[in-house]
Amino acid sequence: MKFALCNEIFKEWEIEQQFEVAAEIGFDALEIAPFTLNDWVQEITDEQKERIRRAAADTDVAAAGLHWLLMGPTGLHITDPDAEVRDKTTAYCQDLVRFGLEIGATYQVVGSPAQRARKEDVTYQQCWEWFKEAMVACATVPGAEGFNVCIEPLAPSTNNNFLFNHYEVMKLCREIGLPNVGVILDTYSGLQTESDLPEAIRETGDLLLHYHCNDLNGRAPGWGDVDFRPMMEALLDIDYQGYCSIEVFDFDPEPAEHARRGLATLRQAVADVS
Repeated sequence: MKFALCNEIFKEWEIEQQFEVAAEIGFDALEIAPFTLNDWVQEITDEQKERIRRAAADTDVAAAGLHWLLMGPTGLHITDPDAEVRDKTTAYCQDLVRFGLEIGATYQVVGSPAQRARKEDVTYQQCWEWFKEAMVACATVPGAEGFNVCIEPLAPSTNNNFLFNHYEVMKLCREIGLPNVGVILDTYSGLQTESDLPEAIRETGDLLLHYHCNDLNGRAPGWGDVDFRPMMEALLDIDYQGYCSIEVFDFDPEPAEHARRGLATLRQAVADVS
């Protein structure tokens, strides 16, 4: 099991400093939110990409993956009834895959509840088919055979109204039937939507390609009341080899201390159940 940190916790820090601090704390990787670089992924410059690659090499901290994919650009929606909007959004998501490959990333997290939300007069089945088409298009970008597309069930508290739990996403992934399309589970959402989050982890099994760690208060592990030992135990039970990424929604604590306590909490949880 490897540990990553979602980079928006560092706010306006230069990318080199983000990697340096992540390395000093002991993270294996950073998970990049493209909006921290530019609103539109196509406008992220070659210089910015090279800085990420160089910082990763210099610190031995990987640029592991991407998340918060559709934060920044406007007018995009994966399940919009307008086919032109859907096509534009799918093309954008494919460009995100290409950006990920350019910086050495190996996955992207497809959450973005506002941009996949089922709109009025659109049926669940229509959303399902349109969303599935977009995920297939992302997973089959030339050269992306080893790049994982991780679909995230999300709680209604995130303003989500489509794909709530691991059962739905597992079914979707099995219909797609591609080895690089799977599930990401998130502690914050999972504790709200799954009747038993550790059991959901076990049931997801080999389809679980990524995991997010956050407390119900929106902070990192160790900053709230969530006991992460049951989730870490479940991940060990399925021999999970991917990243556990710390993702936060409350940015008030000082970033380095916020991340440091989060990682220490997860490592202690693993030690306690090993």
